[in-house]
Amino acid sequence: MTTQVKNYVRARKSGSTNDVENFIREYKQKRWVQNSERIGKADSLSAWYSVEELENFLALAKSNGGDGVRFFYGAFPEDYTAKPEYAGRQTLVMIATKSRTTEDGCVTDKNIYRKNNGRVEILSGGLPKTCPPVCPIPDGGMGDFGITIVDRGSKGMEIV
Repeated sequence: MTTQVKNYVRARKSGSTNDVENFIREYKQKRWVQNSERIGKADSLSAWYSVEELENFLALAKSNGGDGVRFFYGAFPEDYTAKPEYAGRQTLVMIATKSRTTEDGCVTDKNIYRKNNGRVEILSGGLPKTCPPVCPIPDGGMGDFGITIVDRGSKGMEIV
């Protein structure tokens, strides 16, 4: 009996500066404007983790059988009282995953769950710093990277 194995190819190429700037510009013009208007303040444009946080999470994922990480887009609840400046803004959530090959040769990435104090919990990383509200430039900007002129229609133009 011959078994045919399907290979799952993942993109590994690093994006060019031009690609990255285009992706950010597209996001700002197509989604960020509407998100910001909906929540009544500038929505987050980026999420930051330290190398140490990422390394610790990857080590934890590996120690639980993980071989990948899935990033989910999320949003803080509107009534988030732990840090009110984050309320309503978007964020990223990291979930450890493990790949497995199904009987038909497809590779799937399953979320990892583990027991913690007698409860089963998803293996997730900590929340990142998001900008805004925590930004590297005091005025809430991102420096010279990713500057975009956003047309807000009757509300004028905005540099983001």
